[in-house]
Parts: sequence; C-alpha cells; structure tokens
Amino acid sequence: MSSSRFPIPQGTLDMLILQILSLEPAHGYGIAQRLEQISKSVVQVNQGSLYPALHRLEQKGWLKSGWKQAETGREAKFYSLTRSGLRQLRTEKDSWARLTGAVQLIFDEGSAR
Repeated sequence: MSSSRFPIPQGTLDMLILQILSLEPAHGYGIAQRLEQISKSVVQVNQGSLYPALHRLEQKGWLKSGWKQAETGREAKFYSLTRSGLRQLRTEKDSWARLTGAVQLIFDEGSAR
C-alpha cells in the first residue's frame, strides 16, 4: 500500500514557502501546518528542512522577519514576503507551470497509444 506522503521534489520547498507567505505572514510552525492543511496532509515538512529554508530565503532578501506574539501567547518569529520575494514567487510559478505543462504533454503522448 502506498503512503499518502512523498518527498517534496528538490527546489520545490522554497516555492511552497513563498506561496504560503503570500497569503499572510506566519511563523515556522504555522507555515508547516498550513502546508499540511492545504495539501490534505500530502506535504509534511520537518523542522530540519523548514528552518534552513526560511533562513536561506531571508538571506536572499525574499523574506523579512520579526518577533511577535503568537496565538499561544508566546513570542514567535513571523516571516513575510518582501517585494523581491513576491517577484520570485511569480517567476517560480511561471517555471512550475511550464514544467508541469511539458510533463503533462509527455504523459498525454504515452496514453494516446
């Protein structure tokens, strides 16, 4: 029986984080929860992948962060998109659409026989 979870293809996590943060600012745990919720538990990101990705995106200038009180009452580091991050998200979405379209063409060719 196959698992409902599978590894996220390399390079996809950054795009997914940017997309989640385009909806609203969030802290790391909130980002992970939102990814899992929206994907119906197919996408589950562990802390060992998420926090280095957030740090990398912040270093590139695509995210900014600041400490705020979370829903739990504790301080948490919230991340939000910068203008540069929003531009990058648009670029990533365009690339993703081209790639998935090309893959679909290849799959469709195989099913035509």
